[in-house]
Amino acid sequence: MPIKILLATRPLVPPWDEASKNFAYFLAKSIRDPELEFHLLTTDETLEELGANCVQHPIFGSGHFDLKAKMRLAMFLFTQSHRFDIVHYLFTPTPFNSFLLKNFTWKRPKTIQTIATLREERWDANDWKQMFFADRLITYTDHSRQKLEEAGFSNVERIYPGIDLERFAPRPKNPETLKKLNLSPDDFVVSYVGEYARLGATDMIVDMLVRRFSLSSHSLHSTPSSPFKFLFALRVKNDADRKKKEAIQQKFREAGILEHIRFSDTVFDVAALYSVADIITFPVADMHGKFDIPLAILEAYASGKPVILSDLPLFREFSNPNISVTIPRGDGDALWRAIESLRHDETKRNALSTDARAFVERSFNLRETAERYMDAYSGFLKQGGMHESFFLSEDSQ
Repeated sequence: MPIKILLATRPLVPPWDEASKNFAYFLAKSIRDPELEFHLLTTDETLEELGANCVQHPIFGSGHFDLKAKMRLAMFLFTQSHRFDIVHYLFTPTPFNSFLLKNFTWKRPKTIQTIATLREERWDANDWKQMFFADRLITYTDHSRQKLEEAGFSNVERIYPGIDLERFAPRPKNPETLKKLNLSPDDFVVSYVGEYARLGATDMIVDMLVRRFSLSSHSLHSTPSSPFKFLFALRVKNDADRKKKEAIQQKFREAGILEHIRFSDTVFDVAALYSVADIITFPVADMHGKFDIPLAILEAYASGKPVILSDLPLFREFSNPNISVTIPRGDGDALWRAIESLRHDETKRNALSTDARAFVERSFNLRETAERYMDAYSGFLKQGGMHESFFLSEDSQ
């Protein structure tokens, strides 16, 4: 009998623009071992590229992870998780949802939690001891692994998230995406791949563009010009994002530079969106609420794009001068100088692109990540026989 593995996630449906579901989908479709049977939580939409060892459960009504969807997920986990050998949790836990899963899941099977972030700005070691209950904990970074070990956890290992290196690869600018964004193949495009309302970069970028594009004019009476097009490659996730987007559009309109700015909103082909950029930026002030390793950075590396990052300590594990450019947080002038330096130095851009791609191939190859998870799943068998003894008895709960 194959080992039955439930991937506990938000709805696994396109567009593939959210890190946790992207990773779960790529993991499931990459592991084709018939001894490992994956169960995916989806809608009525049939997912493509899955192997014969994948089973879809259309428990969600749509791809939105709203309160109704969360209740459906909770009900499925509480009533059905005992049917699986392993439940692999791939959503960010909270003290509340972990309490429910620990205490109200019937006959809890073996469990794995992939911990994409510790949320150190919000939780401490005491919270982690309430939230992280699985038999095996897997972190995205060595930083998080070390933090958990210092807090007293002994069942932790680090597995870097994998990137689909075939999907995210250097390629020419996608013609359809260029047309949709009203760009020409000759436009030099700089993208920001963060968020509108969070991460503390939007206002800095807007102020930089308004100031610098206006300074590019030949006189006070001339129309502001720009040496490149700037693309906010962001999606509107909530009302705060919508309001922020409207506010910055108004600022660009008042400054007379809106024609030089582009907005992508939700796209189904994220790789094509990366393709149109000549430089990708992620100059964020914080990572509150985000994964330790933003997959957008790794995807940009894999796509062969020169990347500009802020100097967050968390980024040191996956950045260095050979694969990215680092600037001080909140420094719009430094961001402008970095963009202009790269824009005028094709040799430097190409060197960063080549080395960044090679870095991802070495450390974030999805195939190697999949092999590590296969070892984690099958490792439970070595602990006494999965199918004979993994169920908890009624008395042990």
